[in-house]
Amino acid sequence: MPAIPRIAKYKTAADLRAACETMGHAIPADDHALTAEDSPLSQSIDVGGFTVGNRWAIHPMEGWDATADGQPTEHTLRRWQHFGESGAKLIWGGEAVAVRHDGRANPNQLYFKEGNEQGLAELRQALVDAHNARFGDNASDDLLVGLQLTHSGRFSRPNDKATIEPRVAYRHPVLDARVGITDDSAVLGDDEVYQLIGDYIAAAKVAEQAGYQFVDIKHCHGYLGHEFLSAYDRPGGFGGSFENRTRFLRLICESIQQACPKLILGVRLSAFDHYPHKPDQAQSKGGRLGPGIPDSEGVGAGSAYPGFGLNRDNPAEIDLAEPIELLKLMRDELNIAIVNLTAGSPYYNPHLQRPAYFPPSDGYQPPEDPLLGCLRQIDVVRQLKQAVPDLPLVGTAYTYLQEYLPHAGQALVRDGWADFIGLGRMALSYWDLPADVAEGKDIDTRRLCRTFSDCTTAPRNGVISGCYPLDDYYKLKPEHDELKAAKKEMIARLKVLNK
Repeated sequence: MPAIPRIAKYKTAADLRAACETMGHAIPADDHALTAEDSPLSQSIDVGGFTVGNRWAIHPMEGWDATADGQPTEHTLRRWQHFGESGAKLIWGGEAVAVRHDGRANPNQLYFKEGNEQGLAELRQALVDAHNARFGDNASDDLLVGLQLTHSGRFSRPNDKATIEPRVAYRHPVLDARVGITDDSAVLGDDEVYQLIGDYIAAAKVAEQAGYQFVDIKHCHGYLGHEFLSAYDRPGGFGGSFENRTRFLRLICESIQQACPKLILGVRLSAFDHYPHKPDQAQSKGGRLGPGIPDSEGVGAGSAYPGFGLNRDNPAEIDLAEPIELLKLMRDELNIAIVNLTAGSPYYNPHLQRPAYFPPSDGYQPPEDPLLGCLRQIDVVRQLKQAVPDLPLVGTAYTYLQEYLPHAGQALVRDGWADFIGLGRMALSYWDLPADVAEGKDIDTRRLCRTFSDCTTAPRNGVISGCYPLDDYYKLKPEHDELKAAKKEMIARLKVLNK
């Protein structure tokens, strides 16, 4: 494929708009970023009866840096304080918190167990205190802070960073081989699912007691909740029909509302998926992986692929019929007040979910201009917002817009394409971008996330996550040297493989 231009190549917002049009996406992006007084990003909005002070959101950003027993560390606390200092008024879950031990994505993930309640309360309080210290007394009156509840399912590594211990909703024709599943022992039975639902309820009660105003029932990125949505061939009450595939979510929501009637409910949802991808070995050279190509090995001819939000007979084609049906179910029956939209999974098609110029160590070179991946998600959020206009939606994948993130964000909110502009990776390097924009400061281009992907490469190699290229806190840590050594070793292995 031709060389991919970096965003910095576009010298004006008009240049960016022109580039988007050549890709078939005419997105709005203003010529200038507006300050709080004039910006659509500074408008308040009602979410479940709570007035949120602006349209910036911080996505759940994990650091793989909790203690072995699921307690926050100084690294976790620092990250949450930065979320409070960001200026965003919607803090989406802080980070993913497993509802029980076997659902941890890594052995240093926060999780619920007796004795961890105080640590979770302290995280929230540190965030709120940082917000008030930065923006004034009582600034947190319109700050909405939630906690993301999850079970990592297929990608669980609760005990050892190198050992995957999957629990799945169904046998998958491609992904099973990637996580070493060879029989049905990893599949959760219906009785086990009901027990897990009880764990979600217990976690929600603790979150409410700790002061969180909402919980997110995570249904994205290939984790267990997301996987249930594509359990077409699972027998019993949690598979097959749309009603059955959404039963897991419905029972959790209904039970939380009974146990915690004042708690607002949200869902982070992968609105569409795609085949898993793998590096093209024919184009892998030296210490460099090839571009990503679809991995359909294991899917028989004529077989429908198990994926949500796609054409099962042509998984490269997005089909939003069921996502729209699900959003209407959330709004009309489940009393879900807000949905945070994303796509795919960082484990098997990261270019779809997290467009990046530089791939993580276990990924592949971009199979397309990452800007197209960003635009794809923006357009899907637009379509879903049009279909369900009275359900607040948070959009994703804006980090790749870099200098032009606020220019596009304010226009997208003004034009009704999204209700919130969500920041993920950007919040690790330039956490106070929303505050700088609102206050009319020049964007600090030295802190803009350039999608180096070290925040993903580090934990993939057993190192705590953070922005090693741009945040001096991590540059000066011994983990920085660990990461450099791991990347060097990876390149050496690739050179041998690609000979």
